[in-house]
Amino acid sequence: MLAAVRLGRARPPQAPAIRAPRPPTVATQHAPSKARHATPASVRAFSSSAFRKAPTNTLARAKDEKDEEAERRADEDAGAIPTEELTTVGLHAQQTEHAVISAFDLFSIGVGPSSSHTVGPMRAGKIFFTDLVELGVLDKVQTVKITLYGSLAATGKGHHTPQAILLGLEGSDPETIDTSTIPSRYQAILDTKHLMLGGKHRITYDMDRDMLWRWDQVLKTHPNGMRFAVFDGDGNLLATNEYFSVGGGFVVNDKTKVDENLFYKGVDKSAVHGARLHQTHSLSEPSQDGQIPPPDPCQPPYPFVSGDSLLALTKKHNMTIAQIVYDNELHFGYSHEEIRHKLLRIWGVMDDCIRTGVSSTEEKLPGRLGLRRRAPMLYRRLMRGFVPFFCTRHRPTNPRAPSPASTPVYLPPPSLPLSSFRPLDNTSARAEESSSGSAPGNGGSAASRAPATRVTGKFDHPVLPEPPRKTMIPAMDFLSCYAIAVNEVNASGGRIVTSPTNGAAGVIPAVLKYIIEFISDDPEKSVTTFLLTAAVSFVDSSQYNGPDFPSKAVGMLFKRGSTISAAEGGCQAEVGVACSMASAGFAACMGASPETVLQAAEIGIEHNLGLTCDPIDGLVQVPCIERNSLGAVKAVTAAQLSMASQNVYSVTLDEAIEAMRLTAVDMSVKYKETSLSGLARTVKIPLSVPAC
Repeated sequence: MLAAVRLGRARPPQAPAIRAPRPPTVATQHAPSKARHATPASVRAFSSSAFRKAPTNTLARAKDEKDEEAERRADEDAGAIPTEELTTVGLHAQQTEHAVISAFDLFSIGVGPSSSHTVGPMRAGKIFFTDLVELGVLDKVQTVKITLYGSLAATGKGHHTPQAILLGLEGSDPETIDTSTIPSRYQAILDTKHLMLGGKHRITYDMDRDMLWRWDQVLKTHPNGMRFAVFDGDGNLLATNEYFSVGGGFVVNDKTKVDENLFYKGVDKSAVHGARLHQTHSLSEPSQDGQIPPPDPCQPPYPFVSGDSLLALTKKHNMTIAQIVYDNELHFGYSHEEIRHKLLRIWGVMDDCIRTGVSSTEEKLPGRLGLRRRAPMLYRRLMRGFVPFFCTRHRPTNPRAPSPASTPVYLPPPSLPLSSFRPLDNTSARAEESSSGSAPGNGGSAASRAPATRVTGKFDHPVLPEPPRKTMIPAMDFLSCYAIAVNEVNASGGRIVTSPTNGAAGVIPAVLKYIIEFISDDPEKSVTTFLLTAAVSFVDSSQYNGPDFPSKAVGMLFKRGSTISAAEGGCQAEVGVACSMASAGFAACMGASPETVLQAAEIGIEHNLGLTCDPIDGLVQVPCIERNSLGAVKAVTAAQLSMASQNVYSVTLDEAIEAMRLTAVDMSVKYKETSLSGLARTVKIPLSVPAC
């Protein structure tokens, strides 16, 4: 909740005092002045110095050590520490509890381009506004100050963090906001210098004065920290709070971190089912008298704390992983029909996202990289080779002809049988040409002949050059295309499913689409099995950092056993976790045993350990989009390897999750979504994008 205080004065009896811990630094730095706003030290330092824009790879990091150090210490927040000093992954919760959370918290619908930098901050803004209403101070608010820390400040510009926070303060929700209105609404706030809190209370807001970017500092709980503070007309601090976007759209603060996984999307906790608010009983720790306490009736029927305990449950009850998760969802208060509807709703948004990506008429993605969209072109090429009547788009020869971007794209109906696909390659074309008597040199017209192939290399060399060839691995090519399509929609700020994050949102939809189109005989059953199995691969060890730390299960296991935040663990926490989840879901849909499913998840994460997050220019584009494509291909390969291993393996999923956590702790902050090194430093802007 909020801490409501009056700046530099004794708090009057009517002022609501909600937060008992230490008073925020912003409330004690300076006394108010009748002549001007009395703002916190950090805010006033911002307005009296040059505006610090979010750093990108084009900014020189070299600085005068003495002057900068003195300036930094002068306006340093007491609650913040230098970025490089936060080395422990997942300190936003410390207590031990089971790893079971709802699958519908993990797969949430939001907007791009980032779950931690866009979806989370928008939710934080809306929660802060709602608390202002409940405290009865909204009508007194005249200004709001926003401070971004760590990764939120470092890459917030490219990740649309300012847009997300401001629209959240206006009452928008990432699941329901009209994505097409985001740019115009944000621009209107900048132009008019006014903000409508909750859409009904108008205040003054100046971006250059009221938003501070502290990329060199982090709050102690998590590197993705943000602080909101509101003031009245006399400069008195009315209320303030800190929020932490911990990945996947999850938002926590001091009041909600214990049950953050249960209540990160909503505002009214009373609307949350009681079974989701009492998950504190530990299965791994006996009571003080040495006796194991009786099961808590609020617990789900099948609680687990690790991959091993989950596997034991499946063997004991003769159930699949998807069945375990399904029954736990029933305990959370969902009916059979609600579970079915929610799962199909999630898949529907994923499928629509793929369709939007491959049918887009826009040529470039937003941002100064000017990155060209590739999914529409890749999809046209694939469909041209598979469906004889597919309408391809050709470059117009008439300069006055309509632009290719204005030509509609034909998408085959979903019911199109795979038997109607006819791959066309050079061999079949030559065979048809020969059988029709139109072989080159035998009556065929010059116009109908294919152009000569250019071969690079010398022909008088002992090693003759290879002629260009094109291979067609249809299913895998579609898999890559689907992943790219989703992430291009995400990069443009479109509707997306965090699975488990937005930066890795292309892996799971691509693999599931691959299963439905090329493997499954029962799409609805495959959707249910895949999503429920993948979800259990996703719970966070960030809450288990004590000496008796247990690793956790597939989606739920990563959320509880390590982290899904690139700001904490690099890209291994995003694409690596998504690859592991998709591997498990794929294996489950192929009828693999629970042990094989967990081994598929282990292979998926093991070979992504150490993957860094170094987005160029702070945009979720390069290398993020292609990395999702490779993650999807790797997920299918990992599942196939696990099914061929006959349950013979050396590393367990629990061990791999713990290895990921240790790798995240050791990883330099430069490779944790800060754009301070790696590709973000070596690649110059503008990019020269090769044709594909």
